[in-house]
Amino acid sequence: MRMAAWIAWLLVLAVPGHARAGTVATVASPDGRITVNLALDGDGRPSYRVKHDGRALLGDSRLGFIFANGRQLLRRLRLESASESHHDITWEQPWGERRLVRDQHNELRVRLTEDAPDPRRVDLVFRVFDDGVGFRYELPAQPHLTEARIVQELTGFALARPATAWWIPALEWNREEYLYRRTALTEVGIAQTPLTLRTDDGLHLSIHEAALVDYAGMNLMHAGSGDLRAALTPAADGAPVVRATPFATPWRTITISPRAGGLVESSLILNLNEPNAIGDVSWFTPAKYVGVWWSLHLDTESWATGPKHGATTENTKRYIDFAAANGFRGVLVEGWNPGWDGDWFANGWGFDFTRTTPDFDLDALARYAAGKGVHLVGHHETGCAVSHYERQMDAAFALYARHGVDVVKTGYVCDAGQIERQDETGVPVRREWHEGQWMSNHHLRVVQAAARQRIALNSHEPIKDTGLRRTWPNWVSREGARGMEYNAWANPPNPPEHEPTLVFTRMLAGPMDYTPGVLSLTGRNGQEIPGTLARQLALYVALYSPIQMVADLPQHYAQHAEAFEFIREVAVDWDESRVLAGEVGEYVAIARKQRDASDWFLGAINDRSARTLALKLDFLESGVRYRARVYRDGKRAGWRGPERFRFVREEKIVTRDDVMTLRLAAGGGAAVRFSREPE
Repeated sequence: MRMAAWIAWLLVLAVPGHARAGTVATVASPDGRITVNLALDGDGRPSYRVKHDGRALLGDSRLGFIFANGRQLLRRLRLESASESHHDITWEQPWGERRLVRDQHNELRVRLTEDAPDPRRVDLVFRVFDDGVGFRYELPAQPHLTEARIVQELTGFALARPATAWWIPALEWNREEYLYRRTALTEVGIAQTPLTLRTDDGLHLSIHEAALVDYAGMNLMHAGSGDLRAALTPAADGAPVVRATPFATPWRTITISPRAGGLVESSLILNLNEPNAIGDVSWFTPAKYVGVWWSLHLDTESWATGPKHGATTENTKRYIDFAAANGFRGVLVEGWNPGWDGDWFANGWGFDFTRTTPDFDLDALARYAAGKGVHLVGHHETGCAVSHYERQMDAAFALYARHGVDVVKTGYVCDAGQIERQDETGVPVRREWHEGQWMSNHHLRVVQAAARQRIALNSHEPIKDTGLRRTWPNWVSREGARGMEYNAWANPPNPPEHEPTLVFTRMLAGPMDYTPGVLSLTGRNGQEIPGTLARQLALYVALYSPIQMVADLPQHYAQHAEAFEFIREVAVDWDESRVLAGEVGEYVAIARKQRDASDWFLGAINDRSARTLALKLDFLESGVRYRARVYRDGKRAGWRGPERFRFVREEKIVTRDDVMTLRLAAGGGAAVRFSREPE
């Protein structure tokens, strides 16, 4: 189906059409502040409503499906049964932004049956937390619905209050790599999730999904009057989703908080995922890494072989030496394998993942790195020839495992809708979307293959994060947004408000490999990177990932030794994380406690308006004095010109009773390490 016709069909389906519905079941959050009502109207059409503190947040929001292989499942439904249960457990993350996660929710399970000669059945499951709602459809095995070919999922989110939205477009050529738009909710087109909203009375929401497995990714389409509707990512041919019963859909999630920081602190999405499926992952070490990467974006080196080739034995040794000298565990090398010569964007079928280029000695480099306590970080760029990659995948991971490579960055560089799928050798190639059902299954095949070799994954140009890191804790990070490389060559580069927006949008989905730490603040051909030196340091705390790149060239760190000290010292794995202050797209200050240590780190980043933050330090341990090393914007610092480099490092003694005042320059930031003073 052509994209224009597909969108037109969705709009037809989105037209509201049912009368006021009557409540048939209700469930509330443990604290009673959030209430969900399930309703059926006179035609047996289901919908749900959400209230927060007794006020309508979502009005009648539709539920149901359009099938390609049968009548729609959306009317003539009756309540067969309803049951409620309470759950309250605490589980531990092997790595993460916090060690312990509490899962406390009330669950409503409802069974609906069609009033028809050949009735079908659908279960609706709602889990209501103190910070939001998750719900999904479960289609049991049944004689009149053995396979579901889902043309459209009719799930709606009918906002009952005017709201501002932060969003990026869906189903556009550049995947997720767009600058966020801030508009009225009524101006949203077709948006990706997470979609962040702030109602006119100050309540914050994020709409997303959890546990995206064997299903098409959900986008959101504005259908008038603040009503958002699910828009599933298309398939190469036929229905977006084809599943045999029984199956469950991903969870549809609505995170709710009176303050913006509450969205960041929520663990709702993780809690809706299944527990760890692979057991012990102590072999994965959260860490910082360097690599042959930024030079490629500067165009001073190249992925392709020849005089500018970056992935040479000697050049990689230089990065290994730099990593060893500064305590960085990993060295990423891109361009080490055949396939990069020529137009690799358009010909991923030329990649070979088990052979090296003649000037790259993998055996020697693995030995050299191991001798210095450093690990190579692998790289599998597919150029979107995904079936071609899958045929080599097991052998490629085995090769890496033999050489001590335990983290691999994967890539899927191509325009959206251009994933190349070939089910059998010699049959025609079909083109899928990055977030379609087939790619959802592909990514699970990759993470499972990697797990068998004790390898962790960092996916670029990925399917969106939906909390599967809980189930597959070797899926440690992703890209899935406009990252640092845009500052090297894009026009425009990422503006100062970009990262304070990411914290409250993309980062709500999960960790991002943003690749911070470019202290040169300069891209290709002298292009200025918007923002200050202190801001680059703060990104290590503000943008969470258990693997953080030290992205700049080694020689640039020598020029900024005082600032580089923070990058060397900052942790990457945390016991606890707190948002001290922040507003979407404006500023944020986050404090995190280092796992298995007493140190805290703070990162604050700002948009292009200078501001002063007064931050309570009550996260620190009572009765303990801390030495605060503060890396901040200097006098008259700013996000353009030479003022970007104005920078001050200072120390002071503080306790939890203190308030720290931080002045953030326009496009600026601040980074702080709090170290416990000896008694």
